[in-house]
Amino acid sequence: MHDLLFRLQPSSESGLQAQLREKLVAAILDGQIPKNERLPSSRQFAKSLGISRNTVTLAYQSLIDDGFLVSRERSGTFVNNDLTTSDSRGIARTPAKAPPETTQRDWASRFRVRPSIQENIAKPANWPDYPYPFIYGQVDDQLFPIAEWRDCSRRALGRQWLDNWTADHHASDDEMLVEQIRTRLLPRRGIMAREDEILVTMGAQHALYLLASLLVKRESIIGLENPGYPDVRNIFQLRTDRIRSLTVDDEGLQIVPEVGDCDLIYTTPSHHAPTTVTMPEIRRLQLLEAAAKNDSLIIEDDYEFETNFVSAPSPALKSLDREGRVLYVGSLSKTLFPGLRLGYLVGDAELIREARALRRLMVRHPPNLNQRTAAHFIALGHHDSMLLRLRRAYGERWEEIRGAISDLLPEFRVMPSNGGSSVWVQGPDKFDANRLAALASQRGVVLEPGHIYFTENPPPRNHFRLGFSSIDSGDIRAGVAEIAACIAQS
Repeated sequence: MHDLLFRLQPSSESGLQAQLREKLVAAILDGQIPKNERLPSSRQFAKSLGISRNTVTLAYQSLIDDGFLVSRERSGTFVNNDLTTSDSRGIARTPAKAPPETTQRDWASRFRVRPSIQENIAKPANWPDYPYPFIYGQVDDQLFPIAEWRDCSRRALGRQWLDNWTADHHASDDEMLVEQIRTRLLPRRGIMAREDEILVTMGAQHALYLLASLLVKRESIIGLENPGYPDVRNIFQLRTDRIRSLTVDDEGLQIVPEVGDCDLIYTTPSHHAPTTVTMPEIRRLQLLEAAAKNDSLIIEDDYEFETNFVSAPSPALKSLDREGRVLYVGSLSKTLFPGLRLGYLVGDAELIREARALRRLMVRHPPNLNQRTAAHFIALGHHDSMLLRLRRAYGERWEEIRGAISDLLPEFRVMPSNGGSSVWVQGPDKFDANRLAALASQRGVVLEPGHIYFTENPPPRNHFRLGFSSIDSGDIRAGVAEIAACIAQS
């Protein structure tokens, strides 16, 4: 019975002792080992499992220390009788039963909004299994400094910081992280801010949701880039139907008359999402002038400003703002890793105060441990070192992918850019990128059709995005060759 119950995996990332402990705890709490059951001796158990006796002894002892097992002199090791009727929280455990049949409720008539019916970007969960993953927004684990992040995590877990990461801080942020954002990250964008003008968020998208909730009414007119970021479009459409599509060209958002009609304008001037074009300073000043005439607000999503290969990053739009119109959204999730879910919002103190109060109602505050770990990572210079590594690697991939497209897809146009981690490709008018994506998937290529970024109905289907953050430069040309073969096939 124990051989089947405790099948261990020597090749697992978890050690044998940890695996054995986990399986013993699960068996005890699930009632698979009866109450007061005597466990095999450490020698017998080790032999049956094919592991060292010391591993079993240490696992037993840790469970004795935690009260799952008891040791009885000259009798052996037994399941603690007090745990057989309750789980680790002291709640009585009863056998699982099928839920009773209930009347089907008409939820559709009760929903105020239906986010599930909005169209979203879709990516295959198993993208790492593809030979040519031109996927956007994922991390190349060969470029991420895992050892340094682990060291910063250990620092954050140190006993001297115990109160910092275990306490409920209500609505406050990690002071060390705010200081690093204020003194190390924002000045590079030309932004000077006080502590009370900065809010840490659960990523940039959380900041955008907070702003939409605070500032957008049903009658508000929202100006969004077209093509543009689908998630921000979906966020604002939950609040208002009055969306204005603002055209993007090779220099970003065009300052067209429709800009003057908007109460709130969203833009990604550093590297436009998804085309990666950069808005020049003269156009940024024109946008600020247009917003001033209409008393509009601007949300600046400072998208991928760190990854410039051709020239130095342009100053942030907010750094040019003298009237407090620009609300600045930044993200650590893009430069570190998406799963971190850390971003920040910069604006007038009164706005930040309300956003903080709203955030408290949603999530209280981002996880303290993540905040302090990221603060150490920035303070110790690991963030700067990683950015240098990313620029070198991405720069090489950027050159490689643009060259491969030029050579192998001469009828396709790549939008001009100064950097980023993707390229935006425009095909001939009758080209169908959705069909290409389906064919390419069969040949081991992941790419992103571009129709979802447009607001027209029907949207153009002759664009696609190729991300290069997660593909080795040596595989890029072969991947583009597979894309060319798919196009020839179709």
